[in-house]
Amino acid sequence: MNWKFLVTAVLSVIVLAIFIGLGTWQLQRMNWKAGVIAEIEAKIAADPVDLPNAPSPEADKFLPVQFSGQINAPYIRVLASHRDFGAGYRIISPVTLTDGRRILLDRGFIRLRQALAHAPATSLSLTGNLHWPEDRNSYTPEDDLADNIWFARDVEKMAAHLGTDPVFVILRTQTDPALHPMPVTTDSIPNRHLEYVGTWFLLAITWSVMTGFALWRMKRRNA
Repeated sequence: MNWKFLVTAVLSVIVLAIFIGLGTWQLQRMNWKAGVIAEIEAKIAADPVDLPNAPSPEADKFLPVQFSGQINAPYIRVLASHRDFGAGYRIISPVTLTDGRRILLDRGFIRLRQALAHAPATSLSLTGNLHWPEDRNSYTPEDDLADNIWFARDVEKMAAHLGTDPVFVILRTQTDPALHPMPVTTDSIPNRHLEYVGTWFLLAITWSVMTGFALWRMKRRNA
């Protein structure tokens, strides 16, 4: 018996099984992530409810809400980009609700050099989604407070700056002709598991071909 051939064959099968196992696991993860995204999409699109008194970042993220209030000054400009209009800013304003609470409102997108009119002086009925974005990371520049250019939607920091509760709502619909709504979507939630599935199964195929060729050569030499 050719022990070298046998050991090589066994080890090759083990490695192949690992590649296939990892590919199968990533396939399961892909289906799980797709289910999670579908649940979030359903939550985002649901009928709005009254804004909770003390919304939770864990339980109420993406919750559709409705409320009435007056948009106040000043506002924050968060650097952003729009698929149709290019570079610009998200406009974040404080809103005083009819019950006296003050929250943050993402009113929409405006182009870099476009002027923004004063907010309406009347109470508005507003609909949007609660959100606690995770925009800031180790590569995010420090916000330029002097020129009112922010680089991340940091709810705690924006709330402290504008004197509101750390509650952030992103409008669903347009309330100002100068602003283009950028409602909450799942576009920023990645599901790259299909790439990993392809990688592991491609490695399994490549490994099978290479191993088969190596074993064929070993068998031929020993024939």
